[in-house]
Amino acid sequence: MASLTIPAFHSVGTKLTGTPITKPWNPTCQCACVPGGNGAELQVLATEAEPTAVSEAPRFRWDAFGSDLSESQERAIRGLSPKLPNRCKALMTRVVCLSPGDENLGALLAYWVKAMKPKRADWLLVLKELKAMESPLLTEVLECALLEDSFEANVRDYTKLIHIFGKQKLLQKAEDAFHAMKGRGFPFDQVMLTAMMDMYSKAGDLTRAKEIFGEIILLGLPLDKRAYGSMVMAYIRADMLDKAEDLIKEMEDQQIFAGKEVYKALLRAFSYKGNSDGAQRIFDAIQFAGIVPDTKLCALLVNAYCLSNRIMEAVCVIQNMRSAGVTPCDKCIALVLGAYEKVNMLETALEFLVELEENGIAVGQEPSQLLAAWFRRLGVVHEVEQVLKGLGEDMKAKQTVAASVE
Repeated sequence: MASLTIPAFHSVGTKLTGTPITKPWNPTCQCACVPGGNGAELQVLATEAEPTAVSEAPRFRWDAFGSDLSESQERAIRGLSPKLPNRCKALMTRVVCLSPGDENLGALLAYWVKAMKPKRADWLLVLKELKAMESPLLTEVLECALLEDSFEANVRDYTKLIHIFGKQKLLQKAEDAFHAMKGRGFPFDQVMLTAMMDMYSKAGDLTRAKEIFGEIILLGLPLDKRAYGSMVMAYIRADMLDKAEDLIKEMEDQQIFAGKEVYKALLRAFSYKGNSDGAQRIFDAIQFAGIVPDTKLCALLVNAYCLSNRIMEAVCVIQNMRSAGVTPCDKCIALVLGAYEKVNMLETALEFLVELEENGIAVGQEPSQLLAAWFRRLGVVHEVEQVLKGLGEDMKAKQTVAASVE
């Protein structure tokens, strides 16, 4: 097989094609020599690259593919999509053998660009494959691609990079990418700014999140439920629940409704504080938004009432669940029993359980164990035995029903 050569690009400030870059932001990949490889698709690449190869030291041997692949690397190569074009497969068989931060990645991509002259579609296929493989090199390849003319970068590509950095909590890198995008003259839009705000929100940086939110408004860009939701979550993380609730009301006035997880986070915050009035308002807002409350949301409301010693309201929530066709979960029942125990209302607690049984709601393991522990503390041994016996019979009955269904 013929040996091909191409110069390595040593400067991290040099574009993949060798042209000097004047932009302030540089990709993390650096350039150096990388081991070669073999295979049918690599031979195709080597053949097509012959006219563009340049004989300068140090030499880059694409065709000298290493034979000391690890088992995981061989498995990764075998797992490549069979639909990948040869030019993309040839690159991927090399990339999967590199480790994060490997300085050879830059030279590898530079060689591929010079030899194959890929189009944007080729870059996207490579990035898609790396994402499917959950490769840690996805970010580095995307950084390099953004500086390559053939990639035809746009603002949405930078948004994806910033989103990745945000998930990894790499705020400085995300900010560098944002400034690099602005330096290239790309107009940032609401989607981009929302990605930045969401990143600051998750990092707990309320000040920066508010600045981005205000910038969206000043630029006259539309605020959607994602932008509002990110700001609401920022207030929740900063324990500013009143501000978060005000923003929820502002959204309602514009017929914009946050996602279920945003409402759930705010309901949980009020619930854990024992703020039953706030929890009830958010629970009502959830229904106003067209979200059908599930048992987890109901349990948060029950918890809020129990913590604030409003046991009757908690029981009413459970009754409303039954009326709506939602079976109260063990957590809801256990919360009410715990509240009754705090105020030493054993008889009322038993009446509550009897009512549930009469309505066909079986008391599960968690509330049964809680009740048994309560009886032990009272020194009532016989009742404990009855509770445990009833629990065993219920479990056997459930197993019998499950077996018959199977």
